[in-house]
Amino acid sequence: MKERLLSDVAIIGGGIVGASAALALRQRGMSVTLLERDFCGSRSSGVNYGGVRRQGRSLAQLPLSQRAHEIWGRLPQLIGIDGEYVRSGHLKIARSEADLASLEDYRQRSRGFGMDLQILGAPTLRRLYPWLGERAMGGSYCPQDGHANPRLVSPAFARAAARAGADIREQTRVQEIAHDGKQFVLTTATDLELRSSFLLNCAGAWAGAIAERFGEPVPMVSAHPVMAVTEPLGVFMNLSLGVEGGGIYARQALRGNCVIGGSRGFALDAQRARPSREAISLVLAQSVELLPALRHARIIRSWSGTEGYLPDREPVIGFSTTTPGLIHGFGFAGAGFQIGPAVGAALAELVQDGASSTPISAFSISRYLASQEHLPPPPQPQGDFP
Repeated sequence: MKERLLSDVAIIGGGIVGASAALALRQRGMSVTLLERDFCGSRSSGVNYGGVRRQGRSLAQLPLSQRAHEIWGRLPQLIGIDGEYVRSGHLKIARSEADLASLEDYRQRSRGFGMDLQILGAPTLRRLYPWLGERAMGGSYCPQDGHANPRLVSPAFARAAARAGADIREQTRVQEIAHDGKQFVLTTATDLELRSSFLLNCAGAWAGAIAERFGEPVPMVSAHPVMAVTEPLGVFMNLSLGVEGGGIYARQALRGNCVIGGSRGFALDAQRARPSREAISLVLAQSVELLPALRHARIIRSWSGTEGYLPDREPVIGFSTTTPGLIHGFGFAGAGFQIGPAVGAALAELVQDGASSTPISAFSISRYLASQEHLPPPPQPQGDFP
C-alpha cells in the first residue's frame, strides 16, 4: 500500500548540504522530508579529505565560507559531536616564486574576510615546519582554518535534523519527480508519494539530472578524487596542508594516521568509484616529495568518491528559473565540506524568507542557461581539493 506524505519542503540528497538545510528548516519550524538513496553522508560528504578551509576559495564564495566558519565553531552545540574538528591552521605550499606571488596576490584580494593570511618565506617555513621537503619554498598560512572527520560530521547533521523533527528517509531512491502547478510530487522505490511546496535539489554529482528534468541543463561532469590513510605515525604535522596550483593535500589525525589525497580515480559504474594503482602511486610520490616522513609509511586504506564539477568550478545555489519552489544547491567541485553548513542555512532562508542573508547571486543557475549552444565542453577538473 502506497504511503502518502505532505511536507512543506522535500530535500533530495542527504549529504552535508541537504542535511544541514533540513536542520536549519526545522529550526525555523517548517516540516521537512529528506530522501537519500543510500545513507546520509555516505557519498562525497562522507568520503572527502576533511579539509575545513576558507583559504584558496574564490572571492565570491568567501562570504558563505565565513558564515560556515562561524557555524563550525559551535559544532557540538549544533549536531551533538565535535566531529574531530580542530582549527589547526591551513598551510598552502608554494613550490616556485610564481606560486608565492600568486599566494600574495590572493592575500591582498581577500583582505577584509578575517582570514589573517600570513605569507611565509623559505627561512620562516624551514624554522616552523622542519618536516617539510625541499620542494616547499614558501607558503600562505591561515591560522583558524582546519580539518575534521567527514565520516562523523556529515551523518551527524542528518541525525541532528532527525532529532529536531525532520523525516529522514534513507535507502529511499526517488523514481519520479513532477510539479502539478501547485506542488511537487515525488514517488520513490519504497512506495512513498511525497508532496511538498518546495523542493531542494541537493543530490550532489547526480543533481544535474534533476535540474535537467525541470528544463535547466548544466554542463556538470563527475570526477573521482583519490584519498588514502597511512598507518599511525609519530605526530609531526600539526596543520592541514595544501599546495598552490594543485597537487596533494594532507593532514594528520590525533592518533597519528596521515590522510593524504590528490590525483583521480575511476568510476566502476554510475554509483561507485575506486582509486587506481597508478593514482595511488602518484599521490604517494607527490606526498613523499613534500612530506619525507611518509617515505616508508604503509597505506592501510584508500578510497574514492564521486563529485560534481561545473566549468567555472563554482556551485549552483539558488532558485530555479523555470519552476516556482525549486531551489538548487549542488556542484561544489570537491570543496563543499567546509561551506556546506552555510549553504544549508542559506537554502532555508530562501525557502522561508525568499532571499539569503549571505550573497549568493554569483551562483545562480541562470549563468548556464542563457546560451547553452555556445558553451565550450567542460574541462576535466584538476587541482587542490581539500
